[in-house]
Amino acid sequence: MKNDISKQSLVLGIDTGGTYTDAVLLDYFSRKVLATHKSLTTKRDFSIGIGRVIDGIHIDDPSAIQMVSVSTTLATNAIAESKGKRVVLFLIGYDPDLISSFKMENSFATPNYYYFLGGHDLYGREKAELDLTSILSKVNEVKQSVDAIAVSSYFSPLNPEHEIRTQKAISAICDLPIVLGHQLSTKLNSVERATTAALNASLLSILQDFIIAVRQSMELRGIEAPLMVVRGDGTLMSDEFATRTPVETIHSGPAASAIGGRFLSPSLKQDTALIVDVGGTTTDVALIQRGQVTISEKGAIVSGYKTSVGAANLLSIGLGCDSHITLNRKKVLSIGPERVVPLAYLCKQYPDLRKKLKSLVNRNWTQSTPDWLEHWFLLREPKDESLLDTSRKKELIALLRQGPIAVPEIIQKLNILHINQLNVDELVRQEIIAKAGLTPTDLLHVSGVYSPWDVEAATWARQFFCNSQFLDPDEFDQIIWTQITDMIIRTIITFLSDKKVPHEEDLYDEFGLWLYKNSIYPNSEHFATTIRLVHPIIGIGAPAEVFLQEVSQKLLTKLVLPQHHEVANAVGAVAGSIMVSEEVIIYPKLSNMDLDIIGYYVQAGDGREEFSELEIARKYAIDLSKERALNAALRSGADNPQVTVEELSDGLDSYRIKVKAIGNPRLMR
Repeated sequence: MKNDISKQSLVLGIDTGGTYTDAVLLDYFSRKVLATHKSLTTKRDFSIGIGRVIDGIHIDDPSAIQMVSVSTTLATNAIAESKGKRVVLFLIGYDPDLISSFKMENSFATPNYYYFLGGHDLYGREKAELDLTSILSKVNEVKQSVDAIAVSSYFSPLNPEHEIRTQKAISAICDLPIVLGHQLSTKLNSVERATTAALNASLLSILQDFIIAVRQSMELRGIEAPLMVVRGDGTLMSDEFATRTPVETIHSGPAASAIGGRFLSPSLKQDTALIVDVGGTTTDVALIQRGQVTISEKGAIVSGYKTSVGAANLLSIGLGCDSHITLNRKKVLSIGPERVVPLAYLCKQYPDLRKKLKSLVNRNWTQSTPDWLEHWFLLREPKDESLLDTSRKKELIALLRQGPIAVPEIIQKLNILHINQLNVDELVRQEIIAKAGLTPTDLLHVSGVYSPWDVEAATWARQFFCNSQFLDPDEFDQIIWTQITDMIIRTIITFLSDKKVPHEEDLYDEFGLWLYKNSIYPNSEHFATTIRLVHPIIGIGAPAEVFLQEVSQKLLTKLVLPQHHEVANAVGAVAGSIMVSEEVIIYPKLSNMDLDIIGYYVQAGDGREEFSELEIARKYAIDLSKERALNAALRSGADNPQVTVEELSDGLDSYRIKVKAIGNPRLMR
């Protein structure tokens, strides 16, 4: 730690991704990156990987760290990979026929949802009496088979009475965590609110475990600083708030990458630029305009689930350095979306496996299929015996205890016809079994661009794949990198134009397909067509230069690779501002007889106040929301937060007051 750096301004940023955990030590006031480190993410115990990156920073004086901030893809990946906890969702006052007629049964992010009488109408009036008896009966029926309960009542943002009563009643007979829809969103879209509640419930213990792992890693190294967490819109929240609302961390990792890319590219700070973050598992695209990451007003969408959570406007695809290179069902060469362990890494851990890969190359080509490169191996022993619910699964675990084994050998030794007969999805989901295969990371080992592990094993694996498909290795490499380039270009065009780029099978748009292909891969002797990206690309992530160089050339734009771009996500984790938002709804009170307006309600969270005049209600709502937002921002660690007020009309004499309190993190003194 240099003597000219103030010990009053050191902050530590950490990003835990699906493949790597990154860390940066930053002087907050000079914005100078002092040290960086990368380490493999250890999903079985996050504290191991987090501890390794902190140690890799070599912090001389842990007491000098004034703040730690983390971003993570944990929530997004848990939803995408169906690794969230088991949730039951109680829908109070919802119309089953309406849900069915609009085919929204799969929108709730859990298959365990039940309808009950109750709920309110558009004016906060009780629509039907709450059926607590049926709710408690269902709780007793399902409480042993779920991990959390979500409750969403119709129009609960206008009157949360039924949600609150349900929570109190359930808490009396059950100690499961309970999430209420109105506490997460004031939007009146009942399906999005229910989905958000269910997802939040499924992520509670996951993010709590992650925060505990970060805290433990800090304490073991004598770091006693405040801990912040990046939201999906790139702003920061306290670790306490994050453990209550983990759904707000959806897109946290990509948002931090975008913030970091902007931060590390000061010359582009006031301009528009495209952030492309290439990781081990995904490639994420986001847009910066006027120095700010664009935010989706529609709410974050993850794995098809539409939520009420504000998040950075971005598009992700399952393409990264560890994407599986294999043949799809049509026997066509494909990359991803599944992430696997690179064979170069696996052979580094199991050196004897290299000989097996070499022996594959000498096989008769008629016996060669890429399946021989896919290896399964045991990550840890299953503690839950119920996971081994068949004799074949028990035999598989016994077999994998001997070391990694190729899929065709598993099929042969277990005497099955196809690997899918084993049904190991849950074992993979719980990270008991892992899969390895050929990846772009292995190709980078062969080329020498990136080679920390077993180069020889990667070379044999590539050669075997080429032999099996009668391909020259150089031709194979060209096919792979062209396909990667094409996937990223299509993603960028779709993201910025909101238009789908046609594929070969899309015969309905032959001209669109020709236009795209002739622009990116010119082949017409009569027409010169171009698709030019007018904004520069800021490349983020260790593989960015390799993945994006040709992308930028094809789109006729500049590729910017800022210093420390390989850990920009960790930079973004500490470069954001703390933001707290409060929303208060004003809506009319109607007379029971002729439905005339006789007053106004101000609904703020769990509390509701009644006023005779709109202007008085409006002033109260603004003052209350400003006070709540300011106090919450100060409690979250914001330094001198600034408050903004926005007034919106919801129609039908209803209004919404949106207040934001934003400030830079307050460092310890």
